[in-house]
Formats: sequence, C-alpha cells, structure tokens
Amino acid sequence: MGPPMGLVVRQLPRLKPFNRLQIILQHLNMSKHTDSAAEVLLEKRGCAGVITMNRPKALNALNLSMIRQIYPQLKTWERDPETFLIIIKGTGGKAFCAGGDIRAITDAGKVGDRLAQDFFREEYILNNAVGTCQKPYVALIDGITMGGGVGLSVHGHFRVATEKTLFAMPETAIGLFPDVGGGYFLPRLSGKIGYYLALTGFRLKGRDLQKAGIATHFVESEKLPALEEDLMALKSPSKENVADVLNSYHMKTINKMSPTSLKMTLRQLREGASMTLQDVLTMEYRLSQACMSGHDFYEGVRAVLIDKDQVPKWKPATLEEVTDEFVDSCFKSLGNSDLKL
Repeated sequence: MGPPMGLVVRQLPRLKPFNRLQIILQHLNMSKHTDSAAEVLLEKRGCAGVITMNRPKALNALNLSMIRQIYPQLKTWERDPETFLIIIKGTGGKAFCAGGDIRAITDAGKVGDRLAQDFFREEYILNNAVGTCQKPYVALIDGITMGGGVGLSVHGHFRVATEKTLFAMPETAIGLFPDVGGGYFLPRLSGKIGYYLALTGFRLKGRDLQKAGIATHFVESEKLPALEEDLMALKSPSKENVADVLNSYHMKTINKMSPTSLKMTLRQLREGASMTLQDVLTMEYRLSQACMSGHDFYEGVRAVLIDKDQVPKWKPATLEEVTDEFVDSCFKSLGNSDLKL
C-alpha cells in the first residue's frame, strides 16, 4: 500500500527546489567545452595575464565555475617568469563584478547542498590569492563593484576606479555580513568610514572610492583601453613601473585644469590651514578679484558651460609658466577694496 495521499501532496512541492538546484549545479559544473568557459576569459597579452569576467547579463556575478577557472590560472601566472603583471576586468560596460551568484548559493543552502560550503571556501581562498599575489595585480573596477567583486579587487596592489564605479558592501540587507575579507580592509579605512559602509551598505561612486582608500587611482572610463594597452606593452615591469603608468593616467585629470588655478589653490590651502575663517574669506576675496581680472576663468566657463567643447586654452598653458611673482600678486592686499568682516 502506498503512502497516505496527504504525505504525497506534502512531498511534491519539495521536488521543485531540488530540480531547480540540479539544473543550477549542472550549469556550474559544466566542463570548459561548454558555455561556462565563456563566463571568464583568461588570456596572456604582452607581459600581462588578463582575467575578464564575461557574464554581462548577470553583471559579471561570480559563480563557482568562474572561481575554479580564475584561481589556478592566477597561481600559474604568479609562477610564470614571462608574466609580469595581472589585470582583471569585467565586460559589458555596466559592472566589474556585482557580487557572488546569490541565487545559486541560496537554493543550495536551502537543501543543504555542498555548493553552499564550496562556494564560500573557494571564494575566500581566491581572495587570499589576490591579497598575497607576488605579481603586480591591477583591478579595473569600471562599473558596479559589490560583494564578491570587491573581494576580487580590493586586496590587490592597484584598484582603478572610474566615473562609472559604484561600490557597496550590501550584505547586511540580505541577512549576511560583509565578507570576502571585509573584516580586514573595512576597519583599516580612514576614520570610521569602513564601519559605516559595512553596517549601512552605503554606496560610494567614482572619485569617492579613492578618497575613501578603496581605489588607488582614478582614470576616466574611456581611457581604460589605452591604459590597458600601455600596461601590457611594458617590458619586464616591476611594481614601480606599473605604478608609474597608473600615476601618469591619474595625473592626466589634474593636467586638464588651469595651471594658474592649480598654483593658486595649492597656496590657498597651505596658507588657509593656519588661518581663521575671517582671514581665509579675506584672502579668497582677493583671489576672486584676481580671477575676475584674468583670462582663465572666462575661458574655463566658455569651454565647460557655454560652448561645452571641454577644450579650454589656458594662459599660461603650463605650470612652469605660472611664475611665483604672479601668484604672489594674487594674494596681495587690495587696500581699501579688501573684504571687511
């Protein structure tokens, strides 16, 4: 005699998540001859080993099959005398890596499948490999970078943010905690910002990542292909050589600015550090009038706000041409025209 009908009815729904899980596991365990091989691209280009996460429709979410491809290749390149640096990036233009493949992990955890153990164990081993990598490791974190994506980048030597970068450790919103080494890098950020990011899941964008210490450099997104080519073209580079290339792109942002404004601003901050608010405002009124009687303010407004060609023609055109005597004149008293507070 078969089981009571009520028992059959209660058992049938349980087959559904199990069937879904089997499909997920089959997908995760596919061999390199199937579509899973395209989920991550591993290439040797020039002096560099290049890791490209290639799940753009899933915002390059990290799954177990990707981890199992990235880790051994990373260790191989680390030992290879012909590989001098490692670059990791994402495809699709929207994300570096939006995190771990939470849906697969959730389904596995509900039925007690080993995937729930294996994913975290192997992910953390990969995080450690990034953090202890003996070759310069450059993460191009262009776009969404959260959770598992942070673990693939933040522990490396160089993290390059762009205006499209969106960082977060949002785990407390889903009943998890900021893992992938969050307990290591977050409390080491300046002030208590790491605690705030961990507890609230607050998102940082663009340049804020560098200010917080999460990114080491900021480069405009459109310049990343050129940066990548320059890195790969290096001959037997050291960590310092890689840093020099990254710094050169980072400095290109400053090089766009008015040389006069840069020298004026640097002195303003140095002097303002020991001034009262009233003295600072008096100084800044003098600087405002120097700008009003000069060239660059009007040219900058034209290029950025009016014609919007973004190509201002500064006069003088270089920092070297801005003399100390000219800068001194900008800070001189205006006599009776000085600001009175």
